[in-house]
Amino acid sequence: MSGGYLSLTEADRSEMLAAIGVESIDALFEQIPSGVRFDGELDVPPALSELELVNHMTELAGRNAHNGVELSFLGAGIYDHYVPALVDVLLSRGEFLTAYTPYQPEMSQGVLQAIFEYQTVICELTGMDVSNASGYDGTTVAADACFVAKHSSDRTKVVLADTLNPQVRQVVKTYAPGFGLDVVEIPHRGGTIDPEELGAAASDAAAVFFQQPNFLGCLEPAPDLAEAASEAGAHPIAHVDLMSLGVLEAPGEYGCAMAVGDGQSAGCPPLYGGPHYGFFAARQDFVRRMPGRIVGETVDADGRRAYVLTLQTREQHIRREKATSNITTNQTLLAFAGLVTLSWLGPDGLREVGETCLALSQYARERIPLEPAFESASFKEVAFRTPIPARDVIARARERGVHPGYALGRDYEGMEDVLLVAVTERRTPADIDRLAEVLGEVCR
Repeated sequence: MSGGYLSLTEADRSEMLAAIGVESIDALFEQIPSGVRFDGELDVPPALSELELVNHMTELAGRNAHNGVELSFLGAGIYDHYVPALVDVLLSRGEFLTAYTPYQPEMSQGVLQAIFEYQTVICELTGMDVSNASGYDGTTVAADACFVAKHSSDRTKVVLADTLNPQVRQVVKTYAPGFGLDVVEIPHRGGTIDPEELGAAASDAAAVFFQQPNFLGCLEPAPDLAEAASEAGAHPIAHVDLMSLGVLEAPGEYGCAMAVGDGQSAGCPPLYGGPHYGFFAARQDFVRRMPGRIVGETVDADGRRAYVLTLQTREQHIRREKATSNITTNQTLLAFAGLVTLSWLGPDGLREVGETCLALSQYARERIPLEPAFESASFKEVAFRTPIPARDVIARARERGVHPGYALGRDYEGMEDVLLVAVTERRTPADIDRLAEVLGEVCR
């Protein structure tokens, strides 16, 4: 079989060279000084035929572990929720799969309507007034939220709860120098943030950022945190999980100024950590400072309902110093997957998923023969103390076909013996029984 992927033959190349009046391919590069040209052979393997390449890639893929071959309780920001078959069916339609930025509304009503409905769903779930068309992921929208808070305040400090996803905190810190932000972190007390301590730290802050449920698996006293931030004159911002909002209170209901997060749990498989989509919702006060783009509803020349790009705070559209985002696109296709999933579930289905997660996390507390690391209530993740380092527990359990969770010692000093176990509606009581059995064996 042929080893190439280009359909060009030597005859084709000769014909093209003749058409442009050049004798050889080398002649195309004669103006490049010989001293900077590479004349040797590249140290790369020879080309494979299509059949050989498929076999090679299949062998490589076989080395990977996935939820089909390993019983996984790994979470820590990426979750194995069920993605309905309808998602792939709709996402594979050409008008969604290949659609570019819908600059021409007369040609893009379908995509624009889908984005508008996505924004509506996000607002309904978060209790906010306005949502953008999505962001890259849950980390970049968090940094953007801090920037928006700074621009709507005369303060530059941002207070981060250390129970925020470590990747979120790291991205905020990375953006901070360019945004002119001073970042302060406050430690947890027994797995959650103390409202009084947060309020004291927020006295001169533009924003206070916390996560609900937090990265340690605990439910924060979110209304108290938001109240403490507001009383200090800071904007409370919640990083939330969409799949929790069928049973947990919406951040807009307990006084948050903005709600952001990673939408992966709604509509996206783990995908080895990405790509996913971020969501950003806020009160109406921030609509002209929100990053990305917002789709709005209007009427056309004949009075019919229509959708258009309404606001775009991207630096390629407005003066750079007035822009609130330098990311030049969003994750429309994946956000559409979120819309399809959440619409498929509906309010009752989303509540059932949440109730299932709550019940399974409680069952895990009862069945797993380890002591919970924190007393606080949880949603779908529970942290357990292990008698040996958690990383050793994970390695031993995986030898038995079970991935038991995430080693919190990777991110938190003094937690080398803490294992974070995630349970979604895809896990069953029997799965948890199997996990309990394996942990009992490897922790002896």
